[in-house]
Amino acid sequence: MASIAKDRQSRQSKLSRRQRRRLRKAQQRSRRQLRRLEEQAPSTVRCFLRPFAAIFAGPTYYRFFVLVLAAILTTGNHTVLNLLRTLGPLAPGPSSSYHRVFSKRHWSLWRLARILAEWIIGHFAASGPIHLAGDDTVDEHRGKKVFGKGRHRDAVRSSHSYTAFRYGHKWVVLAILVQFPFTRRPWALPILVVLYRSPAKDKKARTRHKTPAQLMRQMLKVMLHWFPDRHFVFAGDGGFGTHELAATAAKRSQRLTLVSRFYADANLCKAPPVPRGKKPAGRPRKKGAKLPSPAQVVAKTKKRQKLNVAWYGGGRRDVEVVTGRAQWYKAGEGLTPVLWVYVHDCTGTHRDDYFFTTDVNLSAQMVIETFTGRWSIETTFQEMRSYLGLETTRGRCAPTVRRVAPCLFGLYSVVAVLYAQMPKRYTRVRAIDWPGKRYVTFSDAITAVRRWLWHEWVFAMPGHREAFSKLSLPFRQLVLQGLTPAA
Repeated sequence: MASIAKDRQSRQSKLSRRQRRRLRKAQQRSRRQLRRLEEQAPSTVRCFLRPFAAIFAGPTYYRFFVLVLAAILTTGNHTVLNLLRTLGPLAPGPSSSYHRVFSKRHWSLWRLARILAEWIIGHFAASGPIHLAGDDTVDEHRGKKVFGKGRHRDAVRSSHSYTAFRYGHKWVVLAILVQFPFTRRPWALPILVVLYRSPAKDKKARTRHKTPAQLMRQMLKVMLHWFPDRHFVFAGDGGFGTHELAATAAKRSQRLTLVSRFYADANLCKAPPVPRGKKPAGRPRKKGAKLPSPAQVVAKTKKRQKLNVAWYGGGRRDVEVVTGRAQWYKAGEGLTPVLWVYVHDCTGTHRDDYFFTTDVNLSAQMVIETFTGRWSIETTFQEMRSYLGLETTRGRCAPTVRRVAPCLFGLYSVVAVLYAQMPKRYTRVRAIDWPGKRYVTFSDAITAVRRWLWHEWVFAMPGHREAFSKLSLPFRQLVLQGLTPAA
């Protein structure tokens, strides 16, 4: 803060008294226009975004407010300049003042995420366990001198025999699964996003390296701290099914349950025997007798349990399962009680898989449906690239890189929340419709929110309202369709 104030004073000292007066008046005029833009927004938007004002200074909050709505309205690249180009003269002040919201201004992403998480949980998960999904994704980024950029494995294009790489940022994302009444499957609303850096980058920066699973463990502990009276059920892919994360969940079994992929050759054993009578000499045993691995148990099991479970994408599937309870052992980390489940897809479209959970009292059906429910976060990543310009940002410095992409992830949650709260007459808008379509997609949601903002915010402003009302109804709809094409 002191360096920013010193730079501002040095710039102002080089200006004449008349120039400083003009600059001060221009700043006051911009602030009045920004405040007016916020006041003219729909009341639903203002009520939702005003709690975030406590994180920012006054002018910074109003610019952040304008950037949020501009990011929703913008189609194509989501650079700051393209957001301002969408609003045109409605965004007062120089463009550099909007860039500085991310690169210079002092505000906390963690506080921003906490307010968003409290709002979503308070309105859509007020009771019962809170289901979370986690995964990582690579955001491709151009440029040589970009903070945090590295070479990462592309899980989409890679296979067991071929590894494809992408150059960019790897983000570890934790999302809340929310089942809206207008959707077939739960939507994964991103809450916490952390940048993963390679071991070489961390060594060069002299910081402790953290794997994606360790970063996820940190975010889960943050959620436990923010909501001390709630129980969380976290579903992660195989990369998050580590013994360390499982031990963390087992120690907090009343607060956290982990569901993930398991290993066919996992090292399983019994609990160590309880010593009786005279205290034995030497160190106490850390584990009991060794048990067969899950693959060995499945090979010996002739009769399998048949279930009809919720499957990927919101459908249902007939499967055969084999289950077992044991202690998962890893040298140096001890024992963790787990329930493992072997799943065989009866239709043959999916390969056989192994899942596990740290809650040994869960049923096999609950374990399978919890894991398949995490697929919604993969859909979130794809929709963010298609509709919110995830890979189109151009920030290079550390504060901008660490803030812009997490804000875009949060924007996905904002669009979903606004669609659930907006007037019902605007929710009838469908981006793409066909006979038999019953459920709303994110493409429908963002198209409806965009048309709502254009109609109730931009075209409702003084000076715009009169001109827009003179247009015929068919021409108004044509203008809105041109501004908000099917995403």
